[in-house]
Amino acid sequence: METRLPIVGITMGDPAGNGPEITVKALSDATLYDRCRPLVVGDAKMIEQAKAFVGHPEIKVHPVSSVDEALFEAGTIDVCHMDLVKDVASFRIGEVSAEGGMAAFESVKKVIELALAGEVDATVTNALNKEAMNLALAPKGMHFDGHTEIYATYTHTKSYAMMLAWHDFRVVHVSTHCSLREACDRVKKDRVLEVIELGNQACLDLGIERPRIAVAGLNPHCGEHGLFGTEEETEIGPAIEAAKAEGINAIGPCPPDSVFSEMRGGWYDMTVCMYHDQGHIPTKLLGFVYDRDKQAWRAVEGVNVTLGLPIIRTSVDHGTGFALVGKGTSNELSLVNAIDYALRMARGRAARSDG
Repeated sequence: METRLPIVGITMGDPAGNGPEITVKALSDATLYDRCRPLVVGDAKMIEQAKAFVGHPEIKVHPVSSVDEALFEAGTIDVCHMDLVKDVASFRIGEVSAEGGMAAFESVKKVIELALAGEVDATVTNALNKEAMNLALAPKGMHFDGHTEIYATYTHTKSYAMMLAWHDFRVVHVSTHCSLREACDRVKKDRVLEVIELGNQACLDLGIERPRIAVAGLNPHCGEHGLFGTEEETEIGPAIEAAKAEGINAIGPCPPDSVFSEMRGGWYDMTVCMYHDQGHIPTKLLGFVYDRDKQAWRAVEGVNVTLGLPIIRTSVDHGTGFALVGKGTSNELSLVNAIDYALRMARGRAARSDG
């Protein structure tokens, strides 16, 4: 029996950003169609414009109104066309706008709907601009911190977390978009345990049979037995013990100034981080490489994954690139990696379900 390749829904991101450009670049590689059936969700007009920016006039843009109409052929980009940008000629790229923010938001809502309906097997998001999105949503009395919260809301998910990955270097966060002062207050046993569990499940979904989950401390030297803080003893340590009681191979608390070097060396499969920058900084230090001689980015790699959802969602690990849009120089590797990560998770979930 012929095995059908997974369908991956890819949002275009904010149309004023470089999402359309890196999408065209990524989908111009015919080998991608040997791994999946990609479907862009957004506005076909913006994808058509991006073709000129990146120098791929030979690529055909195929607007569709349903997944069934997609061709899934190399050399053709199928776009679930939502007519989100009314006038491309007057739409200003590289700038924050309510129109761009609403377009990005509606693209995300649509791809979630497709995934929940089983019409796509995984979802991948290009970057949106939080200011633009909330500028558009404010008149509706709505606000979202970012993709993670949109997905949680529209999939009715209460327990979720953000994971970042650079190849086999993975971090998952106890808190993300809040002040550092508030982040310290959010380090509680129940939440730390929840994130350990989510990280462990993500590793299982990736095909790792016995995940090794490091848990970073919050304070310098993990608090030095209360000398520099007590969260390791009162919240983080008890969460680790509770995870071990569930059969999870949780290790720690681990000093934050060394745990990431250890993970890079292969000691762990995932590190649970206590706040946004504790996990983001080491991951982006590895994935974002700037060539000082050529004055250009040599690599912008990294994958953002939302854990705990009933559907698969991965994303590029960078912003909208307003300063780069229209130049055709944006690096598509992060999007390609996000697609491949989504496919790996889809295969892992399928294998565990069959098992």
